Amino acid sequence: MINAQGQLSADTGAQASYSISELSREFEVTTRTIRFYEDEGLLRPDRVGRQRVYSPGDRVRLKLILRGKRLGFSLSEIGDIIQMYDSTPGESGQL
Repeated sequence: MINAQGQLSADTGAQASYSISELSREFEVTTRTIRFYEDEGLLRPDRVGRQRVYSPGDRVRLKLILRGKRLGFSLSEIGDIIQMYDSTPGESGQL
């Protein structure tokens, strides 16, 4: 549920951050796959020391990447879709 400030409220089960192993389990991909997408510039997790910390936005990006791969898009095309997702509303075409 979205609160009055436009943020997800706590009762949705959304977390503030995710580890690579949590995303790996949730999306049933290897940690190496997630690191590959990071190397390709499709994911940009923060780091705390040596540990990757993924935001809810990174989780959505991973979901878009995996959906795009399932639909047959190239990584370049998926990158374009992610750029549209990341752009400021009103500055890009329809997603």
